Amino acid sequence: MISNSLAGLLAQGSTGQPPGFWMTIPLILGCIAMFVITTSSQRKRTKQHESLVKTLKAGDKVATSGGIIGIVVTVKDKTVSIRSADTKLEVLKSAISEITEREGEPSPSPS
Repeated sequence: MISNSLAGLLAQGSTGQPPGFWMTIPLILGCIAMFVITTSSQRKRTKQHESLVKTLKAGDKVATSGGIIGIVVTVKDKTVSIRSADTKLEVLKSAISEITEREGEPSPSPS
């Protein structure tokens, strides 16, 4: 009797794939989808920042990631010199987070 029950259980589990395997497929697909979504948005932000850095020129009013606001004096290969109040600072181009005002363009009016 016991050997028949054991043989029956072994026969049921001999399909080759455990039933839990099919339950993990949606989880794996969900993880792959989240990975694709997050990496694509990060690539978009990186491209926007690269184009911002390429268009920097003397006279632009910028804000750094550290919160410093100043006017661009010179642009070099990897750094930018900015004047903030009475201080001249040299910061990495990667630290520029936004251009708040372009030279020769009026500042955008708040709406």
